Amino acid sequence: MSKRNVPQSRSTSTRLPEPIAKRTADMDFSLFFFADSRTSGDDRYRLLLESARFADANGFTAVWTPERHFHSFGGLYPNAAVTGAALAAITERIGIRAGSVVAPLHHPARIAEEWSVVDNLSGGRVGVSFASGWHAVDFVLRPEGYEDRKKVMVEAVETVRRLWRGEPVAFVDGTGEERTVRTQPAPVQPELPVWITSAGSPDTFRLAGRLGGGVLTHLLGQDVEALARNIRAYREELAATHGEQAPGHVALMLHTLIGEDRARVRELVREPFSAYLRSSIDLVVGTAGLPVGFDPSRLPERDREFLVARSFDRYFSTSGLFGTVADGAEMVHRLAAIGIDEIACLIDFGVPQEEVLRSLRHLDQLRRHPAAGERPAGVPA
Repeated sequence: MSKRNVPQSRSTSTRLPEPIAKRTADMDFSLFFFADSRTSGDDRYRLLLESARFADANGFTAVWTPERHFHSFGGLYPNAAVTGAALAAITERIGIRAGSVVAPLHHPARIAEEWSVVDNLSGGRVGVSFASGWHAVDFVLRPEGYEDRKKVMVEAVETVRRLWRGEPVAFVDGTGEERTVRTQPAPVQPELPVWITSAGSPDTFRLAGRLGGGVLTHLLGQDVEALARNIRAYREELAATHGEQAPGHVALMLHTLIGEDRARVRELVREPFSAYLRSSIDLVVGTAGLPVGFDPSRLPERDREFLVARSFDRYFSTSGLFGTVADGAEMVHRLAAIGIDEIACLIDFGVPQEEVLRSLRHLDQLRRHPAAGERPAGVPA
């Protein structure tokens, strides 16, 4: 099965690189990690490392690791460049990506330096999705970046791209003087593959199009119909800014577990995914159709649990990659129909590690499944 290349970049008259995606009739599959932190001791990163080795050996496209601070859920991943360096050392061909770098928390020169190291360690396999951030507590790392975080992110993307190309960039040094610097080491890739992370805001999709990057998104704050509208807006903005030949790239993160029996998969994911929904009760309220601004703490516990159970049923059926290979193929076909290029399979949300590792062979069967690879008529190829 042939696979699309990761988005690359080439210069345009606007100095904004546009991604080049070799699009064939199949869907790309990657692995995504956000870390259930209940694992401990020597096993904390076992799932990441063993899954990455499997994906590397079996033709998956990439492994994504996040940036997450000060929270037990996701807290194993405070720096995607560090985990990316570890993945570079144990893999040979798979893409190594940040999903995401919270740009306002970092000096852009540090982003360029760290990811250039990983690019060298991996032989030119990195890509970075940039996010603006939203947890105020995360910004104890760089409080000045919080108020205008979306603007800071856009500026960081452009600065990192310039540094990546080897261009000199001026910054203020410790004495208040402006100094022009070039970051080291030089990366392997001439252009950094870039995505913009969106939770579902149409404005962020359009921003990604203007910047000439890809989009990394999910279905936790939008349904498939809303996502389809956002993708159309993204591609329209991309074409208007960078020309009709700029196809773009949309990667969709989905909670994933594929097995032999749908009922057993449902029971395996029910409690860990319900725990996730309990930790994001505002999201549950939103999907239940209750008024915006409604305080879920006003609900009795029994009613909150009813909402969690109702949301789990919805997500299991319509917003995740759950069940058998045949179930998964239906979902993949549906996503291909709206123009998704890659499914980033989030596999570490609390299902026991051994079950997840066993499930990877079924996920690989889905990746190779003919029905999952078909791109419906009318979808750009």
